[in-house]
Amino acid sequence: MRTLIIVVVLALLAGAGVAYYFLRGGEIAREASPIFALRREQPSAPVTPEPTPTTSASGEVDVAQARQAVERVERVVEQQGGLDARVAAMEQRLTRLDLQSQAAAGNAARAEGLLIAFAARRALERGAPLGYLEDQLRLRFGDAQPNAVTTVIEAGRNPVTLDSLLARLDALSVSMTENPRSEGVIDWLGREMSELFVIRREGTPSPVAKRRLERARLFLQSGRANAALSEVRNLPNAQSAARWIHDAERYAKAQQAIELLETTAVLDRQNLRDGSGTRVSETAAN
Repeated sequence: MRTLIIVVVLALLAGAGVAYYFLRGGEIAREASPIFALRREQPSAPVTPEPTPTTSASGEVDVAQARQAVERVERVVEQQGGLDARVAAMEQRLTRLDLQSQAAAGNAARAEGLLIAFAARRALERGAPLGYLEDQLRLRFGDAQPNAVTTVIEAGRNPVTLDSLLARLDALSVSMTENPRSEGVIDWLGREMSELFVIRREGTPSPVAKRRLERARLFLQSGRANAALSEVRNLPNAQSAARWIHDAERYAKAQQAIELLETTAVLDRQNLRDGSGTRVSETAAN
């Protein structure tokens, strides 16, 4: 009985082993089948040789390419010509801008110089010191009008005003119309005889001392210092007003110098200078 059981168990084990072997062998075969499978290759299409271009066709291609190259060169030349024209136009515009900037700088320097001259005139009229205007006058007008600058600066340091000249003229009117103390008898008789009969053209100023003094005052009030000086010098006792004549001459020279500086600021194009004394070149802008 025991032997029978053992035989049955062994038979079962043997059957299980055979079944396992066949099952395992099938999976291995399926896994290995792709490795050993043969690949079918599709037959390749027959290669058709490309036709070799003939000599006439290649010549036409070369001509077409040459024409295209010529057209490209012509376009480049045209573009280059356009660029040159634009560059020339830009250069002309820059030149105009440069001229305009120079003209603007010249106008600014002229206006500043004219303002400096006006300020100096106002200071002299008030009898005030010039101060910083002295340096500006030297920088702007020192090269063009050195004598006028020196005259104005000296007048500013020792000013003579129009009001003071008028007041002093009124104070000297009596002494200037009197007969000179050093006048001799013969001179006195000659002067008196000349005043009895006065022959002059119509419109000629009267030589009478009082009339001369009145005219001198009117001339001085209107700023005509030289004309006033001429009348005062012809008064009978003009030597008593020597100091007044000297100051009036200084006043007249200062006014002439100021007028010269103002004219220079407006008209002089060659000697324009800015506030630092640098020369400003001016060219008329078109």
